[in-house]
Amino acid sequence: MGNTEKSWEKRLAGGPDEVAVGFVESLSVDTRLYKYDIVGSIAHAQMLAEQKLISKAELKLIKDGLVEISEEIAAGRFEWRKEYEDIHMAIEAALIAKVGQAGKKLHTGRSRNDQVATDIRLWMRDEIEILQAKITLAQKAFVKLAGKYSEDVMPGYTHLQRAQPIVIACYLLSFVEQLERDFVRLKNCGVLLNISPLGCGAVAGTTLPLDRKSTAKQLGFSDISYNSVDAVSDRDFCAEFIFDCSVISAHLSRLAEDWIIFSTNEFGFVRIDDAYCTSSSMMPQKRNPDMLELIRGKTGRVYGSLTAMLTILKGQPSGYNRDLQEDKVHVFSASDTVEACLDMARAVVSHTKFKTKRISAGLDEGFLDATALTEYLVGKGVAFREAHGVVGSLVAYCEKDGRKLSVVSLDELKGHCGAIEADVYDSLGAASVASRYATEGAAGTKQAKDQIAYWTRELGQR
Repeated sequence: MGNTEKSWEKRLAGGPDEVAVGFVESLSVDTRLYKYDIVGSIAHAQMLAEQKLISKAELKLIKDGLVEISEEIAAGRFEWRKEYEDIHMAIEAALIAKVGQAGKKLHTGRSRNDQVATDIRLWMRDEIEILQAKITLAQKAFVKLAGKYSEDVMPGYTHLQRAQPIVIACYLLSFVEQLERDFVRLKNCGVLLNISPLGCGAVAGTTLPLDRKSTAKQLGFSDISYNSVDAVSDRDFCAEFIFDCSVISAHLSRLAEDWIIFSTNEFGFVRIDDAYCTSSSMMPQKRNPDMLELIRGKTGRVYGSLTAMLTILKGQPSGYNRDLQEDKVHVFSASDTVEACLDMARAVVSHTKFKTKRISAGLDEGFLDATALTEYLVGKGVAFREAHGVVGSLVAYCEKDGRKLSVVSLDELKGHCGAIEADVYDSLGAASVASRYATEGAAGTKQAKDQIAYWTRELGQR
């Protein structure tokens, strides 16, 4: 591949220490950027030819050489040598070895600072689309499962205490809503990062007549950056991307926590397919929801990447600093982890069943209809705060002998509030309550069916 002298070594006395060579290399991390580095280099070379800074013959040599290198890397024939430090120097050295003097002209008007800032943006644009596609697949899995439970009711919880009855489909669709916000956040991140820093050089631009808008257009950027000092040091978009990954992880972790609890014998609400469980090396009866536990656990890894990225940005002075080499470690880790977790979550959701008979058998435990009874009294003209107190007293009354509100006699009910009439029983019982929800977006049967239809149409267009 030619000699291994670095482009900057003439400035320093002697070669770098071997320990230093290993310490500064990033090739072990940034090789996945090779396609973007090559595409960016071809666009840069094309612009240099347009500006008469290289000849058309040199442009052809450079383009053909870079395409060959790309093919070699893809086929696993490329020799990665750590002494080249990073993907940029490795590819440039290989190019010079192939085409000679023309390859030495490729870096004209360019620095590794604006080069890597361009590469990571190009990579992230594609990665956002990959994550969005996986989010959509997960959403579709939730909608499909929701379609099986549009009339089945389960307890809704606040503070992990039974609160009000909800249709199972509405519970499942809550995750579709969360993932939709994740989808939009990634889209917004993609819009903000889609500007080209190429041509900003090391920090101050160049005295050469580069056409930055030409390279930006070739690479599909919406615009160029307009401040070279900011352009080479900007990694806000990396922090934002990892934050978006962190929120996705938080949402998946919530799902995991719910279903870990719901799959216990104490709850018995769901059965996760055996393919997504493990057993115990000691206890033969166990069905452990390890995939969900790992989704929950891997959230910490993504949060760690966010904390690391923000810390890297926190202490740097203006302009490029080598600290930024560490950005890719955390960006790649976060994206890889979230990709894997989205895939696993979709698989688990696609192979889980709700135990509706078990849920239904205990549905009226916990006074899930208490709020509906309060609202019944409001409909009879009782002020809400008074109605709240009446029902609170009724619940305490029922608890003494283990009864449910729906089995208390009309006379007993009227003894607590004279506004109660015989139609009160239409508002009691969890299943009855779920069918009577009136507000848009409520967790009722009608709303569930409307939202399933909506999301089926919406996701079908992606």
